[in-house]
This record gives sequence, structure tokens and C-alpha cells, in this order.
Amino acid sequence: MRVVTPPVEDFLVREPPFYLPVSGEVDLFAQAAASGLPVLLKGPTGTGKTRFVTHMAWKLGRPLVTVACHEDLTASDLVGRFLILGDETVWCDGPLTAAVRHGAIVYLDEMVEARKDTLVVIHPLTDDRRMLPVEKLGTVLHAAPGFQVVVSYNPGYQSAVKDLKPSTRQRFVSLDFAFPPPELERRVIAAEAEVDEALADALVRIAGKVRNLVDRGLEEGVSTRLVVYAARLVRAGATPRVACAAAFTRTLTDDPDLRRSIEEIVADFL
Repeated sequence: MRVVTPPVEDFLVREPPFYLPVSGEVDLFAQAAASGLPVLLKGPTGTGKTRFVTHMAWKLGRPLVTVACHEDLTASDLVGRFLILGDETVWCDGPLTAAVRHGAIVYLDEMVEARKDTLVVIHPLTDDRRMLPVEKLGTVLHAAPGFQVVVSYNPGYQSAVKDLKPSTRQRFVSLDFAFPPPELERRVIAAEAEVDEALADALVRIAGKVRNLVDRGLEEGVSTRLVVYAARLVRAGATPRVACAAAFTRTLTDDPDLRRSIEEIVADFL
């Protein structure tokens, strides 16, 4: 029987992604990788979790296999399935199996969005066994050197129904992600959007003030990603206020009072 798996070249990070370390997370991740430990990244959306994993894959020279988790994700989607190609039946590896074979980092983005019965397949890969039973093939694959499980989730956004169970949490070492300090966020915005420091500074100050509205009913604060989007709109020709309305005000809320509050904050700085 023929086995089809994507070549390792498909998963190599060829260009170094821009990333500024915040508080020792680079060294800790490298130490976890050297020890073969799975890592849990926790934090709000847009705080650099995916960028960080990509940066670390490049820094460590590891292939990176990314899976966007969702409620329809099945174990077969992760592990693989039999398919008919031409006149033969072949086994096609899923992303998890490909990562096991290639010694890659497998990144399960927003892990808790997947069904619990699906995520059971990663359990033997997150302890000392480091193996993947492939029941449909009647075999067990042992993870190649360098293989590592990395997962992310947003603890402030998930409902209690979708929260991680303590037994699952304790399979990982954890890193917390939050909005970077203003001086670092300014550097990120200036570099990512290729704008001057004055605009980056104004947008970061606005974002900081808007994040304070979470205490007044805003569901989630301005992500660093959205600040980059606003800066890119300005660089492309939009006025700063129009860019902020598109990236901040209309994206974050439909509540008229909160929109008015965001507009007032923008007007104070631009």
C-alpha cells in the first residue's frame, strides 16, 4: 500500500518573520523544544501567538505544520485517511501524521474550538510516549526527533463549555501572551506597516485607551494586529481618522455608545 505524505519542504519557514521578544518567551520556548515538551500559548487574539510560533520554527530550523481548529475538525482530518487515486487506494497523511514523520512543530491554533474526541489523538504525543497510533493502518508511529506539539487558545474569549480541562492543561508548559508594552508595540507597528514613529506612537496610544473600554462593556480590546491594519491603511492613503474608524470603531463594536467613546479617543490623538 502506498503512503502519501507532503514533503518536508512544504512546511519550512524560509523567511525570518519579524518578532520582538517581550519577556523571555523565546528562551523558554527553545528550552521546551530542546526537552521535547509541548507548549500552550495563552492570550487574546492578535497578540502575536501565531507570529511567535512561526518565528521560533524559523529560529530553530524546524518545519511548521499549522492546523486551524474548528468544531468540524475530525480525528481523520488530523491523522489521515484512505483515498482513491486513479486505480489504487492510497493512504494520505493528515497534518498531524506528517508532522510526526518530519519531526516538525505542529501548531493547533485555537485548540478548544475542536471537538474533545478529536483532540484525544494528541494525548500520546504530549507525554513520554511521543507516539501516534494510526488505527486505520494498524500501526504506531514514533515521533521523529524535533517533533513538538504547540497549541494556542484565548482564555478570555472561550466559554466555560469550551475551556481547557485541567487534565489537558497539565500536559503542557505554558506561555502567557498579552499586548506588548507601548515602546515595543510602537516598534512593531512602525516595522510591520512601514510608517513613521509619530503615527505609530499615536495609534498605540489610541489602542491603549480603547483597551480600557473593556471595563465599560467592550468585548475585547484592540489587538496589535488591528493597529497594524490601521497603520497600513494610512500608508495606503487613508486619513488616520478614517483608518481608525475602519480598523477600530466598526470592527470592535456595534454599540453606538461604545462607538462614540472610541471616536472621542481617536479625536483626542489625531
